Amino acid sequence: MFYVNARAIIERTSEHITEVVIQRRTKADMPQALELPGGQIEPFESIIQALIREVKEETGLDVYEVEGLETKVDTIGINPSFEVECLQPFAAYQTIKGPVDSIGYYFRCKAEGTLLSSGDDTAEVCWIPVPELHQLFTENPLQFSDVDRAGIKFYLKHLGLS
Repeated sequence: MFYVNARAIIERTSEHITEVVIQRRTKADMPQALELPGGQIEPFESIIQALIREVKEETGLDVYEVEGLETKVDTIGINPSFEVECLQPFAAYQTIKGPVDSIGYYFRCKAEGTLLSSGDDTAEVCWIPVPELHQLFTENPLQFSDVDRAGIKFYLKHLGLS
């Protein structure tokens, strides 16, 4: 099986501290690990629509800004039977070893609303200051989901923290 995923790095700034949303995956067939919101894209679902849907299902938040969306172009109206979108994500990943073959795209975004205490196969959904995320990741990267380890490491490196 091959999966394509949309993943969210949801940021907000509060009192000059950037925070991001993390959650604990509670899906029965997966290890309970810390992760970023996101999930599988449905057939012919826009990657941005998938991102918005997954964030809502897992966190309760409504995405209102997506970095890179301003780069979006599409072929809508050229050939009604074949349409394509193209845009710039924050980062892309590909599994190169492991039990699940997947690729995915991380988008930095902003969202509003009230966090759910638990969402679709998630629990402990919360805002965490980036320095605390960095500390948790440095102390024990294995507490994060297999896929999101690379995404978080990329994000922290982008911020100059790793």
